[in-house]
Amino acid sequence: MTASQNWNMDSVFEGGSHSEALQSRIKELDTLIQATLTQISAWQPSKDHPEFNELAAFLENRETIGNGLSEAGTFARGLFSANTKDLQAAKVVNQLSTVASQMSEVETLFMKKLKDVPEDEWNTLVATEPFKQSAFPLQEKREKGQKLLSEKEEKIIQKLSLDGLNGFGNMYQTIVNSVSVPFEEDGKIIYLSAGQAANKLTGSEDPAVRARLLKDWEMAWKEKAPLFSDTLNHLAGFRLQTYDLRDEKDFLTPPLEYNRMKEETLNTMWDTITENKPKVVTFLNRKAALMGKDKLNWADVTAPVSVGDYEPKTYSFEEAQDFVTTHFGTFSQEMQDMAQRAFDEGWVEAEDKEGKRPGAYCSNLPESKQSRIFMTFSGSANNVSTLAHELGHAYHSHVMRDLPALNRSYAMNVAETASTFAEMLISDATVEAAASEEEKIALLDSKISRAAIMFMNIHSRFLFEKRFYEARQNGLVNEEELSTIMEEAQKEAFLDSLDTYHPTFWASKLHFYITGISFYNFPYTFGFLFSLGIYSKAKQEGQSFSDNYRNLLRDTASMTTEDLAEKHLAVDLTQPDFWQSAIDEILTDIDEYLALTADRV
Repeated sequence: MTASQNWNMDSVFEGGSHSEALQSRIKELDTLIQATLTQISAWQPSKDHPEFNELAAFLENRETIGNGLSEAGTFARGLFSANTKDLQAAKVVNQLSTVASQMSEVETLFMKKLKDVPEDEWNTLVATEPFKQSAFPLQEKREKGQKLLSEKEEKIIQKLSLDGLNGFGNMYQTIVNSVSVPFEEDGKIIYLSAGQAANKLTGSEDPAVRARLLKDWEMAWKEKAPLFSDTLNHLAGFRLQTYDLRDEKDFLTPPLEYNRMKEETLNTMWDTITENKPKVVTFLNRKAALMGKDKLNWADVTAPVSVGDYEPKTYSFEEAQDFVTTHFGTFSQEMQDMAQRAFDEGWVEAEDKEGKRPGAYCSNLPESKQSRIFMTFSGSANNVSTLAHELGHAYHSHVMRDLPALNRSYAMNVAETASTFAEMLISDATVEAAASEEEKIALLDSKISRAAIMFMNIHSRFLFEKRFYEARQNGLVNEEELSTIMEEAQKEAFLDSLDTYHPTFWASKLHFYITGISFYNFPYTFGFLFSLGIYSKAKQEGQSFSDNYRNLLRDTASMTTEDLAEKHLAVDLTQPDFWQSAIDEILTDIDEYLALTADRV
C-alpha cells in the first residue's frame, strides 16, 4: 500500500483556508478572550482566598483559549507552509495573530495580578489543589509579572507588535516565497523553491552539483539581501526597544529565562564543545579526503559519503515509515504506536513539490490530541532522520496530554531533547545493522556530521546572533555587515576548516526570523548533548529506561533545566563533566570512523 505524503487537514477544519468551521472557532475564541479579560480584570485575590475558585475558573478558560489558538494556528500555518501561494492562509495566520495578541493582554494582566498576591496568600494558593501541580509555572509567571510595565504600557507594546514584530516575521515568509534558485536537470534549467533547493543542497551525492548549487543558492539570497536585512533589523530593533522599556539590561536574559537555564550552564556547554572541536576538524578533514578534496565546503558537511562500491540508500516514504516505527519499538512500544498512528491518521506533510517553505517542524493540535509534521521528503537518509526528529517532538506532546496547560509549556532546549533522542534511535539502528564496512562508514559519517552541525554550525549561529544584537544596539546593520559577521562566525565556529562558507546564511535561515523568541539556536545543541547523556543511560538500561524517560519528558515544564537534570540524571549542568561525557559518545564514533577509513585515502 502506498503511504500518503500529504497530511490530513480536513480532520481539523474542513474547507482549507476558506474553512467556515475555522472562522466560527476563531470567533468563539475571540468572544471567550474578551470574557476572560473581564474575568481576570475583576479578580480580587483577597476575596477569592482561600479556595481561589475564581482563579481556577479563569485557568480553565485560559486553557480552552490556549488549546483553541494552538489548534487553529497549527492548521493555518500548516496550510501556508505547504503552499506559500495560498494568500488566504496567510491572511488567516495574520488574523490569528491579531486574536492571539488580545490573549497577550489577558496574560499580562494575569501575571501582574499574581505579583500582587500577598506572600501568605500565595503560599496557601500553591499548596492547594488544583494549583499545587502547577506551582512552578505559576511562580514563574508571578516573577515575570514583577518585570512588566504598567498594564497600559504592556497593552501598547502588544498592539504595536502586530505590525511590528509579528508583521516583520510574516514579511520574511513573503520574501522567501519570491526566492527561486536555478538548477540544471537533464540539460534544462529549472527553478527550485527555497525548500526544494535546500533539500538538493544537502542531499545531492555529487560534490560538483553541491558546489554549483551552493553558489547559485548564495546568489539567490544575496539578491534579496536588502529586504531580509530590513526585516531582521526591525525584528531585533523591536525586541531591543521592548527590553529597554522593561529595564532588561542583557538581551541574552530573556532567551535564557525562557529556556529555564543559567548562563553559567550555557557557557560551560560551549566551552566544553570548543575544547573538543579539534577532533571534529580531524573528522571533517578525513571526510574531505574521502571526497577527493582538500577541504569541505559549506554544503559538504552533511553530504553523504560513499566508499568502495557502496551507494547511499534512497528510501521510499513507505520504507522510511517502516524503518522509523520498527526502531522506535526497540525502545518504547508507546513511541512505536504513536508513530504508527501519525502515519495512519495523516499527521505528516512530506511531498517534494513547488511552493513549500523550507525546513521542517512539528506543531501540536491539543483539541484533536494529535500533531502535524511538516517536511519535504526526497528519499535521503537525512530525510529519514528528520522524520524521526519531528516524530520525537510529537511524542513529547503525546506524553503530556493529560497535564494542565501550565505544565505543558516546555521550553525549546528540552523540547529538542525528545526529537534528538528519536534521531539517535534511528542513527544507532542503521549503524548496527550495516551489512558491510563501506555501509558502516557511510552511516557513521552521517551520524557524526549531524554532531558537527550541532557543535559548529549551531555555534556559528549563536556567535552571529550575539554579535548582531551587540551591533544592533548601536544602530542598523546593513546586509554587507551582516554577511561579514556571519562569515566570521562560521570561520570561528568551524576553526576555519572549510574552504567555502555561506555568508548570507543570516537571510536563508528561518530561525533568525521567528518572532516568539530570539536566539533560536543554542537549544538545539543543548538538546542534542542532553539527549546523548539520556541516550547513554537508555543503552545501559534498555526498555526498562523508557518509563524514566517518559517521566523526564513530563517534567520538562515543571522545573528549571538544572533541576530536571539533577532529578532524573543526577548531574550538575554547570560543570563540564556531564557535557564531556556526552561529547565522548561522538568522539568514540570519530575514532571508529578514522580507523575504518585510514587505508581509504
